Amino acid sequence: MAGRGNKSGDDGDGFDWVYGSGSPGGSDPEPTRRIPVQRRPPAEPYAGRPDPVGPRPAGPQPPPPAPPRGARRGRWSRPRTYLRLVLLALVLWLVYLVAVPLVAWNRVDKVDFEPSGDRPAEQPGTTYLLVGSDSRAGLSPAERKRLHTGDAESELTDTILLLHTGDGPTTLVSIPRDSPLDIPGFGVGKVNSAYAKGGTPLLVQTLEKATGLHVDQYVEIGFGGLVGVVDAVGGIEICPKKRIKDKDSGLNVKKGCQEVDGATALAYSRARKHSPISDLARVQQQREVIAAVGDKVLSPWSVLNPVRWWRLNGSVPDFFRFGETSGPVDAGRWALAMTKVEKSCTVPVARADTTWDAERARRLFGRIAEDRTEEITKDLCTATGLADD
Repeated sequence: MAGRGNKSGDDGDGFDWVYGSGSPGGSDPEPTRRIPVQRRPPAEPYAGRPDPVGPRPAGPQPPPPAPPRGARRGRWSRPRTYLRLVLLALVLWLVYLVAVPLVAWNRVDKVDFEPSGDRPAEQPGTTYLLVGSDSRAGLSPAERKRLHTGDAESELTDTILLLHTGDGPTTLVSIPRDSPLDIPGFGVGKVNSAYAKGGTPLLVQTLEKATGLHVDQYVEIGFGGLVGVVDAVGGIEICPKKRIKDKDSGLNVKKGCQEVDGATALAYSRARKHSPISDLARVQQQREVIAAVGDKVLSPWSVLNPVRWWRLNGSVPDFFRFGETSGPVDAGRWALAMTKVEKSCTVPVARADTTWDAERARRLFGRIAEDRTEEITKDLCTATGLADD
C-alpha cells in the first residue's frame, strides 16, 4: 500500500505500522503483540458419527445438571398437591361429622311436654327432665324376652332425673319412681304413674309442683334406646359393690368393675330387689350407667371411628324423643352436660320408702331454682337421699 512502507529502510514486510518494529528502538513504544494460538489435537477416529465434543472421559460421570428454576414438574411431585388432599379430607370428615347427626335428628320424634295452666316462672340456667320410659314400643317379642321387659302395654317411667346447668356446678338429681307425690287431678300417687295417667305434660306438672323448678327441656329414652347406645359405643364399665343376681331384670353380674353390653347395662339400671333400700339403690345404678355412657359417647374414638359415629347417631331416632322446643343444638348441650355432672344425688328422703324429706328437699330445689348449685351442701345431696348416707 502506498505511503505505508518501511520508513527506516530495513528489509521488512511493510507491516510494521500494524505489529510494530519488534525492536527496542523502534518508533512504536508498545507494539501490538501477537496472540499465540493453541492448536487442538486431532480427535481419535471411531466408528459412527464423529463426536463433536471429543472423546468421553473414563470413570464415573457427574449427575446431570438440575433443571432450571421454574421448569415444569409433574403434579404429584408438588408438595402443594398433598396439602390440598389433606385439607380436602379434613373438610369431608367435618361434613360427615355434622351431617350424620342432622340426618338422624330429622327422624327424631318430638313431644309436647309443656303443661297448661300456672307454671313456675322462668329461672336462671337450664333444667332438663330426663325420663327413662319402660315403653316397649319398637321391641319385638323376642327382644322383650331377651331384655326381660315384660308387659308390652306398660307405659311407666322407670327413670326420672332432673339435670340443671348454669353458672354453678352441673347438678343431677334422681327422683325415685315410687315417690308419693300429689298428681294434679288424681290425688297422691306414685310419681311414675303420672306418665301413664296424663302423659308427659302431667308428669312435668307433677314435678314442677313438687319441686318449684321450671322444666325447660325434655328428653325421653326407651328401653331399646339404652341398649342401642351402649352397644353403639362398644359397651360400658360398671362397678357393682357386690354380686347381683336379679331374676326380674335378668341381671347376673359379679362384684367389681367390668365391661358390659347394652342388655346387661339395661338390667343393671332396672335391678332393685337385691338391696334393702330397693328403689334408692336402683337410682344410684342408673346414674352410674348414664355417666359411663356419657364418657364413651364423648370419647375421641366415638368421633374418629366413622362406624361407631354412624351407629351411635343411628340409635337415637328409634328410641329417643325430645321436647318440641328442642333443636339439635339443645340436644347436644344436654348430652354434653350429662358428661360434666359435678354433683349427683337422690332427692332428699325421710326414709327408705322414698317419702320426701320436705325441708331438705325445699332447700335443695331452692338453690337449684336460683342457680346457686355451688351452695348445695353434702347433707342435701347424698347418694341415696337419706340424711345419714
